Amino acid sequence: MKHGDARAALAPLPPADRVQQVTAAVADYIQHSNLIPGDRLPAERELMADLAVGRSTIREVIRHFQALGVMEARKGSGTYLLKPISGATIHMPLSLDTSHLRDVLLKTLEVRRGIECEAGMVAARMRAESDLVTIEQKLDEMERVHLSKGTSGPEDLAFHLAIYDATHNPLFKQLLEQMRGAFEQFWEKPFDRPDFARRSFPFHRTLFNAITAGDPEGARAETLKILAIVEEDIKEMSK
Repeated sequence: MKHGDARAALAPLPPADRVQQVTAAVADYIQHSNLIPGDRLPAERELMADLAVGRSTIREVIRHFQALGVMEARKGSGTYLLKPISGATIHMPLSLDTSHLRDVLLKTLEVRRGIECEAGMVAARMRAESDLVTIEQKLDEMERVHLSKGTSGPEDLAFHLAIYDATHNPLFKQLLEQMRGAFEQFWEKPFDRPDFARRSFPFHRTLFNAITAGDPEGARAETLKILAIVEEDIKEMSK
């Protein structure tokens, strides 16, 4: 553990609602011990001893946090924190059955459309000058990679994440990151087509221009153009 010296005290719990109490206690411990993503949590036996609960309770709590994408168990190494949490964190997990991938992508896109348009509009209203610098840096890199390789998946994501940050509302980034995850496995060769959504490339610069101009309606319009092309390509490539 990187921050082992900052360990907070863990006290035994009363018998009622053990799993719920252990969940809250572990979240508080993470906050008060100043753990950051990448840090290892105490071993199961340490948690069992400190909280005076059984192994099954500890494992149920760890599975709960894993399902939320907050922790990761690495075989032979331990349990690691993936996202910062505290006792005040609200978890809103999203899940879809991926048996029919095309339908999942289209359903995800339906929801993304509303939230992503709103994120662009809020960013146009709320962005600071420092946000614009970051967004433009990500856009320049996306354009550089796109022009040299013809595709720019990770760079495209970085550009959009910078826009979500410019809203100064962390829920935009968290929700849209989870939904964009449904597309993540296709960014290298989506549907065996490396040119997936290539036609949307020019509209990223015009989206940035609208945000820079403080034009929410313009940002919405450019976002809709990008997502319309994504939808067309999903339908075309998954026939």
